[in-house]
Amino acid sequence: MGAARVESLPSATAPSPQPSLPRLAPAVWTMWGVVVVFGLIALFWSHHVDVPMRDPHGKMFAKKLLGAVWFFAVLAVIDIVIRWWRAGRSRAAARDVVRRRLAPTRLALVASALLAYHLVYLFYRNLKNWVAFQTPHDDWMLRFDRDLFGGHSPAVLLHDLLGTDVAAHPLAFFYKIFTYVCTFAVVGCLAFLDDLRHAHVMVIAGMWTWILGTASYYLVPTLGPVFSAPQEFAGLPHTAVTTMVIDNIKDREFFLAHPHDPSAFVGISAFASLHVGFTTTVLLTMIYLRKRLLAWLTGLYLIPVVIATVYFGWHFTLDLVGGVAIAAISVWIAHLTVYRRFGGRQVRP
Repeated sequence: MGAARVESLPSATAPSPQPSLPRLAPAVWTMWGVVVVFGLIALFWSHHVDVPMRDPHGKMFAKKLLGAVWFFAVLAVIDIVIRWWRAGRSRAAARDVVRRRLAPTRLALVASALLAYHLVYLFYRNLKNWVAFQTPHDDWMLRFDRDLFGGHSPAVLLHDLLGTDVAAHPLAFFYKIFTYVCTFAVVGCLAFLDDLRHAHVMVIAGMWTWILGTASYYLVPTLGPVFSAPQEFAGLPHTAVTTMVIDNIKDREFFLAHPHDPSAFVGISAFASLHVGFTTTVLLTMIYLRKRLLAWLTGLYLIPVVIATVYFGWHFTLDLVGGVAIAAISVWIAHLTVYRRFGGRQVRP
């Protein structure tokens, strides 16, 4: 790993990496150092609240990691086929592409990145779970939102503007597919990008989005308008998001009543919005990597996500600002981790 630049065996048709660029090994060790520290923080807080870390039904770690591995395998095959087709579709081209894209060093770095990312996500979800013990500050956030919009709730203004019937269903769809967008961004970069340095920028930025998001949950513990002012959302039709709200309310009540039950787990925290935060992280990373089409697509996806977070009452206005700030900081930290300098990173178009 110490000698690996990223693409373990350079392509005969691609320009070789420039010798002035840093190797990936220091970034990998730094990434794992962050994982260890964040894990120790999670273990300490687990001891503090006297609730063990959990992975209910494997949804937070085991199944997500296994799904990411399978998804990477599928994308890796697609990547190899595309590269083989472009290289002339000969047997020699096939051997060369497979040798480069499935080189042991490259696969080891991919496995390391996927494991580190999903461990951070596991620690994040458990720390988010324990935010339920904190006193929510929703009253202040509700007042701020109304002061900001001239005495009106921004969610109600959106209901009046977009209606409470037709618009709810497509917005619910965009909100629900967020998890798949996160997975595709992380795994897709590892599968398709030539240079694993660039892929690690996405992975590490994603990790820091979860880490900084965790800090924001404890800095300003909140539930969100749909939980603290449910009357404003009573007129919305039943959608997949409605089911999420009902399930989250039940989960929180059960956790507070039975915190030591192995199935007790909570997923409610408003500040900051990591739906907005992580999507913005993907957007900024695509801009950073000069992936123009993907940047445009992510930007177009971000618009309904921002609207949906307010429309369904998951977040306050300040939560959106916090999410964008977390994204910008996360991408900056990822750049420093991989390239270890403030300057440019020489990404080829």
